[in-house]
Amino acid sequence: MLKTWIFEFFNGFQHLEAEQFDPRGCAEDYAWYFERWLRAEALGFEGIFFSEHHFVPGRFSPSPNLLIAAVAARTQRLRLGAMGNVVPLYEPWRLAEEFAMLDQLSGGRLEIGLASGSGPREHLAVGISADEVRPRFDEALSIIDAALTQPRVTHQGKYWQLNELAIVPRPLQQPAPPRWMTGIALPAAHSAAARGYRFCTGFLPTAQVAELFIEYRKAALAAGYAVESNHLALRRMVVLNEDTVEAHRLGEAALAGMWRYLRSPAEKAGASAAGSVPDAPQPRRGGPVVGPEECIAGKPQDVASQIAAQCIACGAGHFLGYAPNTLTRAQASASFALWGEVNALLTREGLQP
Repeated sequence: MLKTWIFEFFNGFQHLEAEQFDPRGCAEDYAWYFERWLRAEALGFEGIFFSEHHFVPGRFSPSPNLLIAAVAARTQRLRLGAMGNVVPLYEPWRLAEEFAMLDQLSGGRLEIGLASGSGPREHLAVGISADEVRPRFDEALSIIDAALTQPRVTHQGKYWQLNELAIVPRPLQQPAPPRWMTGIALPAAHSAAARGYRFCTGFLPTAQVAELFIEYRKAALAAGYAVESNHLALRRMVVLNEDTVEAHRLGEAALAGMWRYLRSPAEKAGASAAGSVPDAPQPRRGGPVVGPEECIAGKPQDVASQIAAQCIACGAGHFLGYAPNTLTRAQASASFALWGEVNALLTREGLQP
């Protein structure tokens, strides 16, 4: 059965550099977002996945675990997680302790997401070289996996040396809360499957997502277990509007903005020198192919149909919808309010529990 989630980039509505940061404006953004998150249960969402970003103007989620704790205290049913915690920036034993606390505080509603980072800006800014990120990530995952399932951890590695470290508290969900990894390429899919993690992807055309999920399933079988649709998630941008034409206009503008953001500095400089910056989504060199399928836009009926079609085509049991940062607060509010109709339509078609 298809489960829908909010994927929260937590974009502020004032994209200001640090020197111009507006504390009152930020407080208004936090209040607006919390009001939205607390309506998620009534709108029929399975849960919320928060994201983690550092040093990015206009994104106010450097510590998604704090948001999980705050929302857990004010909700009853929502599953809550981060997609994902930027593991190389943390001590892995500390993350494992936080996960156990969050699972206890939420009454067993935690989903664990683990990521190596969203780009070089984060790790380079704090002195972690590019060559160090993946080894740190892999070693940390071994410690986190052990700490979530064993009362004591012993580990002798390159970055951490632990001897009979007692990890308390323990998670409420046993043997451990669901663990997720995200990625857009085979190494990430293979790594997730080998560790028994669930897998989430986006950006890619649906046909490529389906191929990636097939490879994940193969790797899982090689690791000794069979994958169900519940192990797989598709993430897409969603723009809802009662006016189809307006929804498509907003969606096209959002895709164009995403393409401009994803372009490398060299590509941006070259485009500026040539006097043009393409508004059509295009492949990024060395990165994802951000095409039209990344944005699902329209009236609730159209959006529900597109979500169902894409998830059925790739075999995903979870759909994560995120709002583009090109919407005004009023546009984002209007779009979010229509999610109740989308979830009701998916339920009526037997695609949601």
